[in-house]
Amino acid sequence: MADPIDSGAGTQRPNPDEKLVKVFDSEDESEAMVVKGLLDSAGIDSDLTSASLVQDTFPGLGGMIILVREQDADAARQAIAEHHPLDDDDDETAEYEVIDEPPPKP
Repeated sequence: MADPIDSGAGTQRPNPDEKLVKVFDSEDESEAMVVKGLLDSAGIDSDLTSASLVQDTFPGLGGMIILVREQDADAARQAIAEHHPLDDDDDETAEYEVIDEPPPKP
């Protein structure tokens, strides 16, 4: 397994010999760190890992991934869904209403 990123002293990490499951990924490292903190506060041990280091496991994935023990995966996904809702329709473009008439003059 890839080397985990050390996110601070005193946090418990899953044993790399255990089966780990991906529960979150993000292109944004700060977003992944917030989600890792959420899992830590929920008492769920997790690893924050650079996805580029695990291309053999998750090909085509970039950014950061969070791995948890297989038996903690459901609880981790539930905690993430409750506190970090994901909007699949959220894209980085905005829609603007086109107005054909000029604004009224004061």
